[in-house]
Amino acid sequence: MPSQRQRWYVIQVQTGREQAMCQRIERICSEADLCRDEDDRLVEEVFTPCYVTRSKFHGEWQDVTKLLLPGYVIAVSAYPNELRELLWKLPDFARVLTMGETFVPLRDEERQWMDEWTHKGDRIVEMSVAVAKGDSWVITEGPLKGREGMIVKVNRHKCLAVIEMQVGQVRLQTTVGLAILPEEAAEA
Repeated sequence: MPSQRQRWYVIQVQTGREQAMCQRIERICSEADLCRDEDDRLVEEVFTPCYVTRSKFHGEWQDVTKLLLPGYVIAVSAYPNELRELLWKLPDFARVLTMGETFVPLRDEERQWMDEWTHKGDRIVEMSVAVAKGDSWVITEGPLKGREGMIVKVNRHKCLAVIEMQVGQVRLQTTVGLAILPEEAAEA
């Protein structure tokens, strides 16, 4: 049993290497787990969250998966000190986010939001859907429903919403999929 609560720690990595770093971190943590009790693992999960949006290719709309937090991966762990020490041994850049000497996990609200709309082993945030109401819109389904306050900006033509997340004292902006349908489409 872990000595403290599992938290979602953000690890900064080189942009474009997120998937590879997830695999490397999992491997070095699995090797470290050989010396631990089976139910007391160093890292429960390592992932780079993604989101689904729509893009037009050759005149047709297709679902596309993109990184939610480019340059970052998330490790679910109760042992951030041990995790940091293992990351120092990697030849690649990988650092657990800290404020001074204090580790900075995702806030409970962001963790709950991501955990609610993704699943362990498949951390992909599905696309939200909104219906246009005159000059505004109302989100009718998806992870942004009821969380409209997270939205900073909307790009209707690219089916994207820019949202803001708090990680410790830092506010990160990222993008998620948001399709805005015309009002007539909702009535059909």
